[in-house]
Amino acid sequence: MKNNIDKPLDIAVDQELNQLADNITSLVNETKSHLAQVINTTMVVTYWNIGRYIVEFEQHGDAKAQYGTALLSSLAKILRAKLGKGYSRPNLNNMRKFYLLYPICQTVSDKLSWSHICELITIDDELERSFYEKECIASRWNVRSLRRQMDSALYLRLAASKDKEGILQLAQKGVVIQYPEDVIKDTYTLEFLGLPEKELYKERDLEQRLIDNLQTFLLELGKGFAFIGRQYSLTINNHHFYVDLVFYHRILKCFVLIDLKKNAVKHKDIGQMNMYMGYFAKEENTIDDNPPIGIILSRTKDELMVEYATFGMDSQLFVSKYELYLPNKEELKRLVTGVIASENNLTSNNKY
Repeated sequence: MKNNIDKPLDIAVDQELNQLADNITSLVNETKSHLAQVINTTMVVTYWNIGRYIVEFEQHGDAKAQYGTALLSSLAKILRAKLGKGYSRPNLNNMRKFYLLYPICQTVSDKLSWSHICELITIDDELERSFYEKECIASRWNVRSLRRQMDSALYLRLAASKDKEGILQLAQKGVVIQYPEDVIKDTYTLEFLGLPEKELYKERDLEQRLIDNLQTFLLELGKGFAFIGRQYSLTINNHHFYVDLVFYHRILKCFVLIDLKKNAVKHKDIGQMNMYMGYFAKEENTIDDNPPIGIILSRTKDELMVEYATFGMDSQLFVSKYELYLPNKEELKRLVTGVIASENNLTSNNKY
């Protein structure tokens, strides 16, 4: 009898102890996270100040003349003897460059890690570097994600389709999402799939590789996308149809339907996507959802055919291309630079 009376009390005590343990665990984890942030900020500020010391030393004419290009190598030897590893010539050069490129340390010291900063300072163009900095902070990219976006020339790909004002806004604010077209790229870079550039694969291979590399694909799509499912079934009058990939965009509050095409998109593909969008708008949307976005992702795109095939259709239906290799950065850079230069010349000519 006594045991039966004590059992509920034991269970209650166990629950209270577990709750206590959970509270302590949360506190310790929060403390560890805060401590890691404090350590990172302190380290970044310290490296910025080391860079400042080096630059100020270099600015003394006699010191620069005496040590010349050997300054960092000589300093690295002394610091390694005094402080140990971590003060090699390349690291000291990064600290120096960090100070020169970021005169105000606080802009990044409490937001990015030293590893992020080492990636950013490799970018010479100020507008491009500013874009990746803003996006890195807003999207909370890890270092691997930042490298991938830089390697795929994300900034240049986005900037190439904009005018000067749009390029400057991109650099100053990053990607601002207000309308469906803000989440669409003209070309998606899918080099991470490892598919051959020649047409030796099937559409289902493309779909499977995207699922296998979903995290990287979400990174390429941009911020706000959440994966819902593949081969999403919809039935209309006993006819079954399947949308290749379905996402939901948290910022725009709408479904995003993606249909994959191995070759060029055809007019019937556009009609089919329009039907998918109509179905989702009528059957899948809830009261808080906005109209769906449809993206047909194809290897090639006939611009004129797409223009005619989409005439009078929903403006939220887009046809984009994908490429299986990294883009030519130099070509994109020339294009973006040309846009800025041409508008600068136009502004100067209008003054007279």
